[in-house]
Amino acid sequence: MSESASPPSPEKGKILFVDDEENILRSLRRLFMDEEVEIFTASSGAQALEILARETEIGVIVSDQRMPEMTGVDFLEKSKAISPHSIRILLTGYADVNAAIDAINRGGTFRYLNKPWNDDELVQAVTSAMQMYHLLAENKRLAATVKQQNAELKRWNTELEAIVQEQTMELQKGYDSLQAVNSKLRANFKNTIVAFSGIIELRDKRMRTHSRNVAEVSVNVAKQLGLENEQRETIMVAALLHDLGKIGIPDIMLAREAGQMSSVEREEYLLHPVRGQAVIDRIEELREAGRIIRAHHESYDGKGFPDGLKKADIPLGARIITLADYIDKKIRKAMGATGFEAVRKEVDLLKGTLFDPKLIPVALEQAEAFYKKNRPRTDHIELELLPADLEEGMEASRDVFSGTGILLLTKGTVLAKPSIMLLKRYYDLDPAKQGVFVSVKG
Repeated sequence: MSESASPPSPEKGKILFVDDEENILRSLRRLFMDEEVEIFTASSGAQALEILARETEIGVIVSDQRMPEMTGVDFLEKSKAISPHSIRILLTGYADVNAAIDAINRGGTFRYLNKPWNDDELVQAVTSAMQMYHLLAENKRLAATVKQQNAELKRWNTELEAIVQEQTMELQKGYDSLQAVNSKLRANFKNTIVAFSGIIELRDKRMRTHSRNVAEVSVNVAKQLGLENEQRETIMVAALLHDLGKIGIPDIMLAREAGQMSSVEREEYLLHPVRGQAVIDRIEELREAGRIIRAHHESYDGKGFPDGLKKADIPLGARIITLADYIDKKIRKAMGATGFEAVRKEVDLLKGTLFDPKLIPVALEQAEAFYKKNRPRTDHIELELLPADLEEGMEASRDVFSGTGILLLTKGTVLAKPSIMLLKRYYDLDPAKQGVFVSVKG
């Protein structure tokens, strides 16, 4: 039997649950009763395929593995042809690990959960999957808009040769306008990536700004190595999203070091680089970044994961990010003025094992400059101001977060009119418990 709740608002998403046991479907429906989603249920793979053919924009599909006539893996594989952009989750017993692997390889599955499931974990997984679906849909929309605008620009440029001289000035205005639109779309795409990295960091507030720190240091290293702009942009995206695969990892695991995990937890943890690549692989422009994300836990000596790559077989961007990632995590624990020197010694001890020896001097130089730049300034005083009291030219002395933890501005940002307007808007929408800390000369 197929069921549907009331029609969703534009902000709602659609979820399809598939299980041959009606009591489980009822349990799933009750679990998501208070969520802003529209629920569909199907008691077989065939019935679920009919729903997918009828309903558009189903964001998340959650299917049981063991069903008569059609297994969950078979159904998820067939669902790709009908609803390729849906995010797929497989519910499976502990004994069905091979089925989970098939679901990832054949069905494009985002992740799998063991039955019986933990309610909070299932809600978190589905919520994360729905966020992923909406973000990917927005990226696809932006990419389509850019493509359309570029096609229009090409047509206009072709027609320029046939237009009389007196129309040149008007056409130039049109060209400039299109360039501005394309620049804005590219900026929006970059901001989407930055926002996505912020969502990842919301899972672990101890690691706030980690992805951005890793990205800035990595890009600076790439510049010093003379890499082209396109390569630097790819490394920047990979660094911002390098922990993307951790979205599906339970919170309790994120709080532990790898050495504190059980064997089962470690197996789950080892999947996150692959999962991070798989999530963005459907976006052609991000595939090279995905390859770097997959390899950012490889070791120079070949003892890393997931593929055991070594030396030059590891993408250069991944070797850079591995260093920047390690340094940022260690510098958070370093104390006092000699903290960076302690980190430098730790990095040097891992030369040739975890890290590429040739990259270490450049990475340490750029990291030291970055963290030195972000130390508190002794010749300035810090003030806490409300957004209404901010002035252009002031410098943020701390990262600025909204009330729910969304990063609005990074430390060191010089305030301009757009950034002040952004802060005023967010302090109305999502009020923070404190003001904005700015640095002014004492």
